[in-house]
Amino acid sequence: MVGRTSDWERELGRFLKPFLDRFGHKARRQMCPLYVSGLIGPGDRKSIAPMAKRLGLGECDQLHHFIAAGVWDAVPVEAELLVQADRLVGGSDAVLVIDDTALPKKGTHSAPWRPPSRRDGFASRLTSN
Repeated sequence: MVGRTSDWERELGRFLKPFLDRFGHKARRQMCPLYVSGLIGPGDRKSIAPMAKRLGLGECDQLHHFIAAGVWDAVPVEAELLVQADRLVGGSDAVLVIDDTALPKKGTHSAPWRPPSRRDGFASRLTSN
């Protein structure tokens, strides 16, 4: 387990390096780790302005530009994602399943959800309120 903040930051940098190498532009390589650390770091608000404030960036313009206005080719980053996923999962017959249904929802505007049970019929799922 990662301990101190500097250890955590170093581990994040090591994880992101292959992806950053695919970004090309220097500003994107600089902003990506900040954005990712803002997403996975403390704080409930994950929008640009609160993240920029927590990260000590002052203005949120650069972070906003990285997300909203930056035009870049995603293909090299997606290719690296496949390489890294294959490296982590491994094997020619390996399968990676990502199930985000276990993540708790926040807010009052999310629709309630529960996994269907065996007793639930297709019709009852269609007609339930």
